[in-house]
Amino acid sequence: MGSRTASKDIITLRGSAAIVSEFFGYAANSILYNRGIYPEQSFTKVKKYGLPMLLTQDEGVKSFLAGLTSQLTEWLEAGKLQRVVLVIMSKATSEVLERWNFSIETDAEVVEKGVIKEKSDKEIMREIQAIMRQIASSITYLPCLDEPCVFDVLAYTDKDVAVPFTWIESDAKLIKDPQMVKLHSFDTKIHKVDTLVSYKNDDWDEQ
Repeated sequence: MGSRTASKDIITLRGSAAIVSEFFGYAANSILYNRGIYPEQSFTKVKKYGLPMLLTQDEGVKSFLAGLTSQLTEWLEAGKLQRVVLVIMSKATSEVLERWNFSIETDAEVVEKGVIKEKSDKEIMREIQAIMRQIASSITYLPCLDEPCVFDVLAYTDKDVAVPFTWIESDAKLIKDPQMVKLHSFDTKIHKVDTLVSYKNDDWDEQ
């Protein structure tokens, strides 16, 4: 008799790092599109995570995000990345208006001992899908950005990590007394990503 084994969705450290860094690339594109940081016509539509997603065609932004996700992958595989923050600032004054915070918890046992985990691709995709839907609907819960804005990305790593020369030390670019909205999280069983957006309080909101 022929034997059969049930197929399982095996997650390795490298595979998990690829999922998380790719997620961040798509999430960043979605934030830049939905918050109107770049013109609508500079994005093209693709299908990802079972959803229509938008990707920038601006060569400078594409190059920046490609370099970013490559570096994030390296840090994720080493278990050294704690958090990634996409910051939206006023172009005129550099005032921080929004912080999209992606906190990352890494299973230390996987990094140290190379153990593998199991979780279905479909389940991970459903969790990511929920976050992407919340980003796409951000216009319903975030204030309108009614001035030209720019963005930057901060990465929080372990202190002993080697930092490439293309990265520089930065302040945390915090917002004073921000409003916060917690979004969904996703978990590959190796990396857990929690998402939170904080934004500047509108003056007219304050008593």
